[in-house]
Amino acid sequence: MKLILPAICLLVLASCKSNNQQDTDTAPQPQPDVDTDTDTDTDTDTDTDTDTDTDTDTDSGDPPDPGPNQVVRFIAMGDGGEGNDDQYQVSVAIEQVCAQIGCDFVLYMGDNFYNGGVDGVDDDQFQTKFEMPYQNLSLPFYVVLGNHDYGETSAEFWKTDAQVEYTQHSTKWNMPDKYYDFAKEHAHFYGLDTNALMWGITGEQESWLNSGISNSSATWKIAYGHHPFISNGRHGNAGEYEGISYIPVVSGEDVRDFMEDHVCGKVDLYLSGHDHNRQWLEPTCGTEFIVSGAAAKLTDLEGRGTATFWEDDKEEGFIWIELADNQLTGVFYDKNGTENFRKVLTK
Repeated sequence: MKLILPAICLLVLASCKSNNQQDTDTAPQPQPDVDTDTDTDTDTDTDTDTDTDTDTDTDSGDPPDPGPNQVVRFIAMGDGGEGNDDQYQVSVAIEQVCAQIGCDFVLYMGDNFYNGGVDGVDDDQFQTKFEMPYQNLSLPFYVVLGNHDYGETSAEFWKTDAQVEYTQHSTKWNMPDKYYDFAKEHAHFYGLDTNALMWGITGEQESWLNSGISNSSATWKIAYGHHPFISNGRHGNAGEYEGISYIPVVSGEDVRDFMEDHVCGKVDLYLSGHDHNRQWLEPTCGTEFIVSGAAAKLTDLEGRGTATFWEDDKEEGFIWIELADNQLTGVFYDKNGTENFRKVLTK
């Protein structure tokens, strides 16, 4: 009996130990977090939606305006050959305007040296009445002759040769001949020698202009010279300059005939000086006429019976012109850089 009890106890202890070890080995182990993958996928889908919204906004915008294909901008003025304070002030105003809205060149329309032209390419007047007043302008000047450039009598023809030759001595002065043409983009320009016309010297210039206009395919054809065709200033209308008729050299009958036969209706615009004021005259023969002769001094408007869109004889100044494709914009400015008048034409 004593031997049986210890044996039973040993069997019971062995059974308890075996049960405890089985519980430890079969205990559940930690499992991976299944939710982590699900959260990551959701974030990725949200980013994709944001990109889609951005593309939709870009596609719905309007394309930018490309602007005109061809643009030419220039200044036109005459009667500047004084070397006085007003000429310097006009030059500063041009510099300011061109810095703001752009300029390609200047049409310089005669009476470049008061009162009697120059005596040679070394004449100091090239410096005192041109280079120095316009030293702040880095623009080419396309220059034509006025009556004072032919001397005080307007008949000293030899004096004009120096102005042609000076083209070779200046970085901005351009007068390749006494009359000439040049093209810029979609515009063709014809510089006339109107003082030669005053003396009845017309034949060669007529043939040259007719040929040049007929052979040009430019959108805009623009002529410029010193003497006006029509004007309400002191000199007045061609054929009746100074209020005098029937004295050809004085009255400008040959200028009138030249304009009527070779300019009217054949060019879009004729620009001139001679009268020291600013005028945009109503067209009378299929061509626009502008007087811009106030680059350095003024004379009164006297009224010659010609209708104008605008005229002024109170301030020196100039006109700025833009040719943008088939649209012409002309703006008169005074010597302070103030806009005075604006007109737009469309072909």
